Amino acid sequence: MDIFLQAAIEEAKLGLREGGIPIGSVLVHDNKIIGRGHNRRVQMGSSILHGEMDALENAGRQSAAVYKNSTLYTTLSPCPMCSGTILLYDIPKVIIAENVNFTGEEDLLKSRGVILEVLQNTTCIEMMAHFIRDKPELWNEDIGV
Repeated sequence: MDIFLQAAIEEAKLGLREGGIPIGSVLVHDNKIIGRGHNRRVQMGSSILHGEMDALENAGRQSAAVYKNSTLYTTLSPCPMCSGTILLYDIPKVIIAENVNFTGEEDLLKSRGVILEVLQNTTCIEMMAHFIRDKPELWNEDIGV
């Protein structure tokens, strides 16, 4: 398995252990993780700390050139908020572990030239399915339902 995908999965598992939603993400530039994070909405009482947003926040302030030459790995298809951030910072490629449990704004990202690779990773599919089944109220809150 790709080491960057594995890092995103580790982040998702960390979020689950903390009592949050199991979605993880890493931002990779020059073959190195510069930001990693997981959904921390529950843990931090946040309205915006999805996995992708947390990874970008933890990458710190970067130049436009860094974002334009980075790849974002995420364990679940990006929601509208995270997709908007991907577009804002012109991140050219997103590796999505799975979109079985939730398909975010993939069509929008593709229409704007973002390269998407959807892996349908079994670990991520099962982890998210179990979470949605066990904690539907947290899942619905996370996606604005």
